[in-house]
Amino acid sequence: MPNLRQVHLIPSELLDVLRVDCYELRSGDLGENIMTASLDLEALPLGTILKLGEQASVELTGLRTPCVLIDRFRPGLKRNMLVQEPRRPRFRCGVMAVVRTSGRVAIADAIDVRLPSRPFASLPEI
Repeated sequence: MPNLRQVHLIPSELLDVLRVDCYELRSGDLGENIMTASLDLEALPLGTILKLGEQASVELTGLRTPCVLIDRFRPGLKRNMLVQEPRRPRFRCGVMAVVRTSGRVAIADAIDVRLPSRPFASLPEI
């Protein structure tokens, strides 16, 4: 069996939302490996491939669910990761993916989204 490497991706807009709620977080504070911009990660279907820069690619496997460690990092933060919006996942804590192709990823690299074949399946909570 191949050695799968898992990565955590978070939209940078999440930090902006949390900042309004008085949580000052920096890139990496929530354990993410990759931060994106202008990409609705949680709405993408299961199996979506994100090509990162020239070489790397990851396949989305699920929604990251916030754990108790988030509250240990910043009290009350887990509550702010819950969303009560119709047709939206209940968490806004980013997504998990497995590495499909290794490669160098740098700040401001383009992200190419490749959707899986239809019918689309929602990302499960993991």
